[in-house]
Amino acid sequence: MEPSMSWNIAQAKQRFSEVVRLTAEEPQIIYNRSQPVAAVIGAKDFEAFEAWKKQQKAPKNLAQAFAELRALAEGDDDPIPLVPRRDRPNAFLEVLDELPD
Repeated sequence: MEPSMSWNIAQAKQRFSEVVRLTAEEPQIIYNRSQPVAAVIGAKDFEAFEAWKKQQKAPKNLAQAFAELRALAEGDDDPIPLVPRRDRPNAFLEVLDELPD
């Protein structure tokens, strides 16, 4: 298969029918000043993308990701140990304590 033809915006406007026809072979990339700005894809590729997107899980926040990791680790023979939290020395607070009132 040949590499996809590059189209600038003006060419894509003038030859839109050809751009659409060529999507049957491969996606057509449209450039503006050597930067890709759009891709025209065939309907089958779009349907495949939509099906893939529906299968993806909703994005998690960090707390959900850690909860999932902990749940996975609990089933292990060698779980990840949870280290108790403790405060570290804070030089800024120490300097503030030393300042006269």
